[in-house]
Amino acid sequence: MTPDRKKLSLSKEIYYGKSIAAQGIVAHEVGHALQDAKNYFPLSLRSNLVPVTNIGSSMAVPLFLIGFIFSFPALMDIGIIAFSLAVLFQLVTLPVELDASKRAIGLLVRANIISGSEVVLVKKVLNAAALTYVAAASVAVFQLLRLIVLRNRR
Repeated sequence: MTPDRKKLSLSKEIYYGKSIAAQGIVAHEVGHALQDAKNYFPLSLRSNLVPVTNIGSSMAVPLFLIGFIFSFPALMDIGIIAFSLAVLFQLVTLPVELDASKRAIGLLVRANIISGSEVVLVKKVLNAAALTYVAAASVAVFQLLRLIVLRNRR
């Protein structure tokens, strides 16, 4: 779901898929559309962070490295602040994705698309997808800590 364009984008495999995984993914994307329709604050926050995060994440490490190499602490600090925005984006993404998955399960059950053991299977698929966001957030936090440690060594 791309809130700025109000569009659900699905691959052909998912759009035409009949598997429980495909149904879960479609419902998850519909969950994002529902978040947007209900002005779900974390989604709005994440959407507003995108432009700042894109600039910050692309410049953070080069700024930090230039500051590190040339012993210019202020440049390292700017790099850390810029990278912090990317970390914030990752952290805000977690509740957005978890909520969309929760909404997806509810949609599928209420529409009688899945029931019983299928609910467990869809939850497994959506939880596995959510773990990728947890991993990305963890990596970002540890990278930020690494930059801070390196900064403090200078």
